[in-house]
Amino acid sequence: MGFNVAVVGATGNVGRELLDILAERAFPADEIVALASRRSIGHEVSFGERTLKCRALEDHDFRNTDIVLMSAGGAISKEWSPRIAAQGAVVIDNSSTWRMDPDVPLVVPEVNPEAVRGFSKKNIIANPNCSTAQLVVALKPLHDAATIKRVVVATYQSVSGAGKEGMDELFNQTKTVYSLAQMERKKFPKRIAFNVIPEIDVFMEDGFTKEEWKMVVETKKILDPKIKLVATCVRVPVFIGHSEAVHVEFERPLSSDEAREILRVAPGILIDDKREPGGYMTPHECAGEDPVFISRLRDDPTVDNGLAFWCVSDNLRKGAALNAVQIAEALVNRKLLQNRKKAA
Repeated sequence: MGFNVAVVGATGNVGRELLDILAERAFPADEIVALASRRSIGHEVSFGERTLKCRALEDHDFRNTDIVLMSAGGAISKEWSPRIAAQGAVVIDNSSTWRMDPDVPLVVPEVNPEAVRGFSKKNIIANPNCSTAQLVVALKPLHDAATIKRVVVATYQSVSGAGKEGMDELFNQTKTVYSLAQMERKKFPKRIAFNVIPEIDVFMEDGFTKEEWKMVVETKKILDPKIKLVATCVRVPVFIGHSEAVHVEFERPLSSDEAREILRVAPGILIDDKREPGGYMTPHECAGEDPVFISRLRDDPTVDNGLAFWCVSDNLRKGAALNAVQIAEALVNRKLLQNRKKAA
């Protein structure tokens, strides 16, 4: 007997990816329910070869639901995740609302799968920020090998990280450039078409943005609180796929050749590093793919025990939906989740 699963925010970019990945990976589900706001009642979404009609979150009874994959934004998660969890379902939340709650595990299954055992305190598990998720997948095996002291990372984040509105704005502005029409700006603080914007989320008092802060505190919580990290997060005119230029300083020597062999056998990673024209991965090529791709591995001569590399991943998948489904799989595989209908 499988589990009863609900996807909240099923009409959004990540919600649709959640449904696709649940079907692709044949998650053991007896029932999949697509939930959204009341204005989306009856809206159809795909689940494998099936079509599901959306139901209203506000009207749903979660007493027989085992897992809720929540991707409807922070405000909705703050209100609904505790209410759903109180009815006995485990909520896997994609927003930033619960990530730094000490009673809520923040999980990337390739990095800290054992942390899922802490879900029972609140019946909530948090999914990390999309840029953090791919970074810690790459850092974990390197940290195990030589202990990371410091990370300097610059991100090149696609507009899909800002939702459908961000993708629409890039599309419409790009058309406007060629048609010489009046350009409209709604989602981003400056024009995104043929431009880059070094601002993601709000500015904090210290001059960093909240997106940059998230990468720091989430990496510490998931991987190691001793790691020092500084980030510059940039929005780029790419539809899907986040890229990161990463510079790492280790406590012990680790050459690029050694790192390449370590990463080659690490879970969730593929190496594409040919040291020739085009011998690397780009966000265009990683869209629709599950792994974190590592390229441009090289020694950093500016520090002792330094390494530099390029890292790309599909932010809607590993950065959000795939990671959430992998968390659900970790609960099932560790037999931490009891089917509520069967138990009844």
